[in-house]
Amino acid sequence: MARDLHALPKAHLHVHLESTVRPDTLRELAEANGVTPPTLADGFAGFRAFADHNALIRASPRRPEDFERIAREFCEDEVAQGVGYVEVTFTAASHGERLGELDMPLAAVLRGLAAGSAATGPEYRVLLDHSRRQSVDRAWRTLELALQHADQGVIGIGMAGDESYPLAPFAEVCAAAQREGLHRVHHAGEAAGPESIREALTLGRTERLGHGIRILDDPELVTEVAARGVPLEVCPSSNVALGLAPSWSEHPLPRLRDAGLVVTLNTDIPISCGATLTGEYEMAGKSFGYSDEVLAELALASVDGSFAPEPTKRRLRAGIAQWLATDP
Repeated sequence: MARDLHALPKAHLHVHLESTVRPDTLRELAEANGVTPPTLADGFAGFRAFADHNALIRASPRRPEDFERIAREFCEDEVAQGVGYVEVTFTAASHGERLGELDMPLAAVLRGLAAGSAATGPEYRVLLDHSRRQSVDRAWRTLELALQHADQGVIGIGMAGDESYPLAPFAEVCAAAQREGLHRVHHAGEAAGPESIREALTLGRTERLGHGIRILDDPELVTEVAARGVPLEVCPSSNVALGLAPSWSEHPLPRLRDAGLVVTLNTDIPISCGATLTGEYEMAGKSFGYSDEVLAELALASVDGSFAPEPTKRRLRAGIAQWLATDP
C-alpha cells in the first residue's frame, strides 16, 4: 500500500490564482456580474485558444468580495492538497485597469489570502505577473503594486504569456525589481525554445524558470542551468492540456531530472486542465514508476526552490522526512 500523497507536505510554486477558482464559484460570479463563463475543456488547440478561454475566466470577478472569495477558497483547496507553503501568481494590474481601480483587486486578494490562511493554515506569498503581449507601462504599474504591498506578502514579479513576444522590452523593469529586492520569476521554455530561457536568465534576471521544458533542446544550456541550480517549475497536466507534451507518459519530466536539473511539480492552471497538486504527484508516480522516495525528492525540491523563510523550509522538510518514515 502506497503512502497517502495528500499527506505529503508540499510547496506549490507555480499556480495562477484566477485559474484556481472553483467551477461553482465561477458560475456564481459570472451570473452575478453578467458575464458568460467559459465551457471548461479537456484541452486546447494551442496557446491562443487557451488565452481566449482564460480571458473569460478572468472577466468573471468584478467586486472586491469576488476576489476575496477566490483567494479564501484557494487557501482551503491548497490545504486539502497537503500544501504548507504556496507562492501564488496574480495578474493584479490587468484586473485593476479592467475595473478602473488599480489597487482594488490586489488589496481584496490579499485580504482573502490573509483570512484563508488564518482559518486553514497555508503560508502564502504572492507573485505579480504581466503578459508579454501588454505594454511596458503596465509592467511598471505591476512593479509599483508589488512594492506598495511588499509588507503584505507580495514578493516578486514575473513575465508570462505568449513567448513569441520577447521579454527584452521589460529588461529595465526586471532590473528595477532586483534593485528593490523583489524576486523575478518568468515563464520561459514553455512553448518557445532555449533562446526564450536565455533571455529570461539574462535580461529577465529570473531566479526560477516557469515551465522550462524546452531546455532539453540545448545541451549546453542544460549544463549551465543544472550547474547554477536554477529550479524549473514543471506543470505536466498543463503542458498536456495545451498540447506542449503529447501525454503524461511522454512528458519530458524524467529526462529533465536525469539531466541533473532541479525539477519542481506544480499545477499552473488547475481549473483549465483539471489538475490538483496531489494529482500531479500521483500521475508522476504512475506514469514514470516513481517510488515514494522519488516523490519526496520532488517535494523537497519545491521546498528548497521556494522563496519561503528558512523556518518554513525546515518545518516542511521535517514533515516530508516524517511522511517517509511512516509505514504506508
